[in-house]
Amino acid sequence: MRNVVTCFLAAAVIILSLAILTTPKTKVEASSETYKQLNLFGDVFAKIREDYVEEVDDAKLIEAAINGMLASLDPHSSYLNPKNYSGMKIQTRGKFGGLGIEVTMEGGIIKVVAPIDDTPAAAAGVKAGDYITHLDGEPVLGLTLSEAVERMRGLVDTDISLTIRREGLKEPLEITITRAIITVQSVRGRLEDDNLIYVRISSFTEQTDSGLRKTIARLSEEAGEEIRGIIVDLRNNPGGLLDQAIAVSDAFLTKGEIVSTRGRDPQDSQRYNATPDDVVDGKPIVVLINGGSASASEIVAGALQDHRRAVVLGTQSFGKGSVQTIVPLQGNGAMRMTTARYYTPSGISIQAKGITPDIEVEQAKLEILEPRSRRTEADLRNHLENGEDEEGKAGEKADASEAQPLEDYQLLRAKDLLKGVSLFAKKDFQ
Repeated sequence: MRNVVTCFLAAAVIILSLAILTTPKTKVEASSETYKQLNLFGDVFAKIREDYVEEVDDAKLIEAAINGMLASLDPHSSYLNPKNYSGMKIQTRGKFGGLGIEVTMEGGIIKVVAPIDDTPAAAAGVKAGDYITHLDGEPVLGLTLSEAVERMRGLVDTDISLTIRREGLKEPLEITITRAIITVQSVRGRLEDDNLIYVRISSFTEQTDSGLRKTIARLSEEAGEEIRGIIVDLRNNPGGLLDQAIAVSDAFLTKGEIVSTRGRDPQDSQRYNATPDDVVDGKPIVVLINGGSASASEIVAGALQDHRRAVVLGTQSFGKGSVQTIVPLQGNGAMRMTTARYYTPSGISIQAKGITPDIEVEQAKLEILEPRSRRTEADLRNHLENGEDEEGKAGEKADASEAQPLEDYQLLRAKDLLKGVSLFAKKDFQ
């Protein structure tokens, strides 16, 4: 009976493989070695079914085999069972349940690409670059990325404990996070002093491009006069939908290539070009990036940088320069498979390298120092008055600590840069 099962399974696998191997698109030559390996798979599967110490579920075995096959390719290819596939579709629409962390797998450990703004993970202090080694005391090592993500998800208002290793700290951190419904508002904005627009894009969902345009239009109207420039904050933006990254880039570019993708087959290469539309009418742009800026956010930063449409400021980005395609499978599951690399307009792949900022600025903590005791003209006895009416002048000078937030040094540098560009443009050198 065992031999019959083995032969049946091997035959089924071979029939399936023949369908795959003879598909014109793949152009893969069938070989006797391939058949041997598929026979080996059938033998192992049958042996486990028959003789493993406990009874196993056939569907789980097949799912594990598929997952292992995809996970061996690269950190971003994986199998999505029906539950995970459904969750992924909800996430790209901008609402899902969980902790609010974008993660990847590195050396068998979960690495945080970026926490999502205004989520339990961000509030708990999880940072880009953190390594999650244990979930509720259980080691992550040995789990697939999909399995780890599924464990982090759960019922709303339930807690999970994360053990985190962070660069610069000798001891691991224990952080308890309460799960919640994660609703991602991917675009937020505000009007800064000197008529500068600040726009924060936290991820690229289906609403990002429309949200960006509405936010800029609202803030431009609120300014009441011509804006002087715009800051696009892509820090800790883990990416998202490719078409939204293209649309956001197109919002600021009037011509030229935005990004190209190249797969194994040269005929599958695609180029995406800008249309004549600039939502800020050529005003100067500063793009903020850091080590948590990945994938779609790197496409935007790279396109605006290569076209010299924006100055990129911050630190080196994450370096995810690959494109994943979701392929629906029978049984309501799907596979996420890397199908192409993307290239910036200058033809550069940022895979495993990242975007290098035009102006490198590390995040720093600002501190107002007590001024040294010093004498000025106004302290001298019988000093000459200024000559202007001093009435009503009291209280006009604001405390520097109130004028701008001290905690975000990179943003302050971006604002100073835009102010400088604006002032320079107004100079009359004739």
